[in-house]
Amino acid sequence: MLTKLNSVAVIGLTPQLVEVEVDVSMGDPKFFIVGLGDMAVQEAKERIRLAIKNSNLSYPWDKKKVINLAPADLKKEGPAYDLAMATGILINELSLSLDLKECLFIGELSLEGNLRHTNGILPAVIFAKEQGLKRIFLPWINAQEAGLIEGIEIYPVRNLNELINHLTGKELIKPFSCEHKIDFEPEESDIDMAYISGQEHVKRALEIAVSGGHNVLMSGPPGSGKTLLAKAAASIMPAMTMPEILEVTKIYSVAGMLPHNQPLIRQRPFRSPHHTSSGVALVGGGRIPKPGEISLAHRGILFLDEFPEFPRKVLENLRQPLEDGVVSISRAFGTLNYPAKFILIAAQNPCPCGYASDLEKQCTCSPAQIIKYQQKISGPLIDRIDLHVEVPRLSFEELTKEKVAESSEEIRQRILKARQIQQNRFKDKVLLYNGEMKPQQVKEFCQIDQAGQDLLKNAVNQFHFSARAYHRILKLARTIADLADSDTIKTNHLAEALQYRFNK
Repeated sequence: MLTKLNSVAVIGLTPQLVEVEVDVSMGDPKFFIVGLGDMAVQEAKERIRLAIKNSNLSYPWDKKKVINLAPADLKKEGPAYDLAMATGILINELSLSLDLKECLFIGELSLEGNLRHTNGILPAVIFAKEQGLKRIFLPWINAQEAGLIEGIEIYPVRNLNELINHLTGKELIKPFSCEHKIDFEPEESDIDMAYISGQEHVKRALEIAVSGGHNVLMSGPPGSGKTLLAKAAASIMPAMTMPEILEVTKIYSVAGMLPHNQPLIRQRPFRSPHHTSSGVALVGGGRIPKPGEISLAHRGILFLDEFPEFPRKVLENLRQPLEDGVVSISRAFGTLNYPAKFILIAAQNPCPCGYASDLEKQCTCSPAQIIKYQQKISGPLIDRIDLHVEVPRLSFEELTKEKVAESSEEIRQRILKARQIQQNRFKDKVLLYNGEMKPQQVKEFCQIDQAGQDLLKNAVNQFHFSARAYHRILKLARTIADLADSDTIKTNHLAEALQYRFNK
């Protein structure tokens, strides 16, 4: 008897329908799984056999079992096909006549016959809805994640017995529905800008960066507050919109990093990998390609502390994602694309000892050592960073002054207004923020008057800015104008944008 069920393969973030064909017939009592499955798929034979046995269900020990995962030329990875394969065998063994064309089965089995947490559920459910499927059977622990998508019936399954009772009509599984309203407001940050002494010009730079999605490089001596300021930048990030929440949650679901008790990622990501991280850890990849830190930071902040201490080869991997907002990972079976639209905040010391820019403590490095240290970061990478900011040592008076600075909430309100202006500007474009503009959008939305053109011309000629730097200055000026609620880019906006390029 031949049974067909639907499952799904999540390749990168792109799901593809997999037809699970199960044939149980008389013959040599062996179990074959074909269709280019990896080791986890092949090992499903033992999981399925014991899961059915330990569930006290009938298993065809004396029959030949062949399962084909179609299309056969698509590589199948992971244990997510367990439930579909086991269900197909049980339907054959029980001689059930069921119409399952509009159903999708996904989930990993334990040896007891229970369903385990499975990665990639959210993109799978979105895909199932797009394909016109009506019902999806999945592990009960993933039900909240799947319940984010409306318009499809979610059946949370605890074990094989529960599923078979449902399919035979003995005891139906109640479709899952969210009984409580999901709170989309982000959690409060532990660090508030109000309690960071001084460094007002750095706070201003971070406000501009967050408003328009620009990259920042902070340079200063040890203990000047670079790391604290970077962490405080998370406190001025506006709450994510629902489309952004789903984008980020899909990435964390595929990466297997979605908390079991948290159906979605509400807080904008703040990723801070150590400087010993490898290129694969940063951009993604591996034998089974997974999202890296830059994708996990999508729509949030990627903070690279001790910037020059990262291996140069690792940092060079950032060049293409910083430009395109996506990272492409090529393997023999194809190319995977992961989104990587993040704000890069990097922090560095000006030299190996850290005190080259300090006015109070003498630097012990030779000029050759300083040059060698600064050359660890390539020119093309530096060129992709919009704001270069000096973070000086704080005096005792600045550290001990009682006056409380502007709070993160006050700064965030200005950022929200600036972002709303950008959303209105790009309502007919596939853009969200000024930092994402391409040259054609820069030409359309970043017009400057004659005085601004003269100022920019002098700066480009004097400092030999590249074409990329030229466009980034205009995008930065557009964000500064938005913060000032100005329809046009004025000379003072352009001047402020330019001064952030001179600190490098």
